[in-house]
Amino acid sequence: MLFNNSQGTFKVYNLERSQQRFLPASTFKIFNALVGLETGVIKDTSYVIPWDGVTRDMPEWNHDLSMQQAFRVSAVPYFQEVARRITKPVMQHWLDTIKFGNMKISRIDTFWLDNSLQVSPDEELGFVKKLYFDQLPFHKVTMQNVRQVMLMEKKPTYELSYKTGMGFSGPKTIGWITGWIEENGHPSFFVLNIETENKSLDMRTVRMNILRNILADAGYFKGMK
Repeated sequence: MLFNNSQGTFKVYNLERSQQRFLPASTFKIFNALVGLETGVIKDTSYVIPWDGVTRDMPEWNHDLSMQQAFRVSAVPYFQEVARRITKPVMQHWLDTIKFGNMKISRIDTFWLDNSLQVSPDEELGFVKKLYFDQLPFHKVTMQNVRQVMLMEKKPTYELSYKTGMGFSGPKTIGWITGWIEENGHPSFFVLNIETENKSLDMRTVRMNILRNILADAGYFKGMK
């Protein structure tokens, strides 16, 4: 899904899928970060949560991380701890307030990973669009801080802000990228949602290549939008 806000043009591939709900996986870190900052569980983007000492497959997770670092390397343990500190009743309040997906929580530290919480690409697009325009029910500084950590590429011709996600639903691996590209102060919002049953597929590389190819084909990255 690609929405050029200034032109009001909307491109969707597979409209039916865009309205189906899937586990948000690590794209939920956007929501988790917003609630963490708003409630004071995360003091600011430099707030460090110490490593719990458990060695995991991702080496970049195995040390103390600030919120900004954890967001960039998509550190699941950091944001699981954030969710535990937020508590289930408070998290449920925010899911209900924003009406995020089906608003379902199982365990407080796994519900966005275990197919309890599900959200459609269409809902994710609306969510990040509201985040960009300060239209969510959080303080402006909270939304500003999350937009700041979402900014992954800042070039003379464009700025690319997003969060990736990868999760599992039965035999399927679900891949996400949710965010926006901004050129000359004009944002275009996008959601990529793909799936595969090929366990050897390099989802991290494939999803980013697809996104960049789609944006390039649509004329982005040149500063002309």
